[in-house]
Amino acid sequence: MLKIENVTKNYDNFSLNCTLEVKKGQITGLIGQNGAGKSTTFKAILGLISMDGGTIRLLGKDIKDFSAADREDIGVVLSDSGFSGYLTINDILPVLKNLYKDFDASFFMKQVQKFQLPLTKKIKDFSTGMKAKLKVLVAISHNAKVLILDEPTSGLDVIARDDILEMLREFMEKDEERAILISSHISSDLETLCDDLYMIHEGSVILHEDTDVLLSDYALLKVNDEQFYKLDKQYLLRIKKETYGYSCLTNQKQYYMENYPDIAFDKGTIDEVIMMMIRGEKL
Repeated sequence: MLKIENVTKNYDNFSLNCTLEVKKGQITGLIGQNGAGKSTTFKAILGLISMDGGTIRLLGKDIKDFSAADREDIGVVLSDSGFSGYLTINDILPVLKNLYKDFDASFFMKQVQKFQLPLTKKIKDFSTGMKAKLKVLVAISHNAKVLILDEPTSGLDVIARDDILEMLREFMEKDEERAILISSHISSDLETLCDDLYMIHEGSVILHEDTDVLLSDYALLKVNDEQFYKLDKQYLLRIKKETYGYSCLTNQKQYYMENYPDIAFDKGTIDEVIMMMIRGEKL
């Protein structure tokens, strides 16, 4: 569906080197801190910036060969783009009908009513949540095959975020041939939505894992110095010195539970995994 191979982009103070894949029927998350390279990756996918190297294939085609018709198969939300604030929903409706040959005006208007988005109010006067819902709604209303969503829930309260995540789940349920790439720095959103996750840090992917595996097999071991010395370290991804001894990230929780029953375990949230992958040491 989407395949990024060794895509590089170099700036004075930042370099991107990214490889990832989004498969048909799946929602793939890209998670990382602000400035990690999420937005740069998305802009490269959409051809908004030139690449210094690598290839991007989307829907079986090199993005360099994309036509205007091809682009209609992509639904897009970018964190720094949107409609003019001086327009209303009534203003943009005819524009969307002309822009997308498969624009579903009936579905769009039903969703507008469902989320109580005002038809005649200028978009600049919308709440942050309303603006975010409108951007996602436009992306899912023209029968796109793949969605590219950069931080669609950023800055929203928990109710607005849940509304948007529900819109995306319904979008996928309608057609198993679809796919979504979504970025966020809010791990709880991606944890409940995504089939797999890529973690990006300083322009490079540092971890890729199925979400189920991440939640079931990863754990933090809390050990004192003596326990650490005796520990089989072959399945430790990162370690970090602590006042009590060491915290150790593993993707083989069951192995350590069976062989070291006296060790303290934390389940390891996605945020904790990210922190350990970034700040922990490799052995």
